[in-house]
This record gives sequence, structure tokens and C-alpha cells, in this order.
Amino acid sequence: MAKSTPAKAEPKLLSGGNPRIAKGYGDAPVQAYIAAMPGRKREMGGRLDALIERAVPGVNKTVKWNSPFYGVEGKGWFLSFHCFTRYIKVAFFRGMSLDPVPPGQSRSQDTRYLNIHEDDAFDEAQFSAWVKQASHLPGERM
Repeated sequence: MAKSTPAKAEPKLLSGGNPRIAKGYGDAPVQAYIAAMPGRKREMGGRLDALIERAVPGVNKTVKWNSPFYGVEGKGWFLSFHCFTRYIKVAFFRGMSLDPVPPGQSRSQDTRYLNIHEDDAFDEAQFSAWVKQASHLPGERM
């Protein structure tokens, strides 16, 4: 009788549909997070990742606290995103220094958010401009 290979367990989704992905550095854990994003959010996650890579060649990646983070070596992390039930929340850690300032307010003095709902128009050019600007600013050390 042939042995069957056990099926790979699907990542657990936390409240709001955010994937539960183990902490890890590099592209592999970020791609695992994106692959585990529910529904149409998966396509947007891949789009965000590709735009960030295009805007910041050689960008550093990690997954911490069940969210992908993007940064520049020696500068820290400049951006993260997280799934919620009705949208993806992109956090620009130095968002108040971006021009124009992203629309979502934060309790943090410097952070600004961009909430991307499934039916929203998404301005790739503006997002890419914010990513480029953010990558040149001092990032967060986490």
C-alpha cells in the first residue's frame, strides 16, 4: 500500500481574516502570508508586494505580529500591512512626512494609514510614490 503524503495545513485566519503566519525574515514568509490572505485580498496583497519591490529594489522583508513588514537595511521598517474583515490596512510608519499625507489617521504621531477596500479604486502611482518617499526616511526599529 502506498503511503500518502499528509496535506500541508492551511494557515489559520485570525479575527478579521488576517493570516496567522510565523515570524520570519525574507521573502518566503511574506509570500506565505500573501498566499494565505482570504479571497480577493490575496490578489491585492500580491499587487502591493510587487509595487513595493518595484519602487524599492532589494527591499528587506519580514513577517512580525502576523503582518508583512518592508524596510531598508540600516534604516529600519517603513511600511506594513494587515488584513481586516472589509479592507487591507497599509501603515506608513513615517506617513506624516509623506507628500501628500496618506488619508488614514493614527494614534501615533508619525504613522498614517491607507485603507484599501475591495471595491475602492487603487491609485498605483500614488502608492508607489509614497513607498519611494517612505523608503528614504528613517524607519522603525522593531
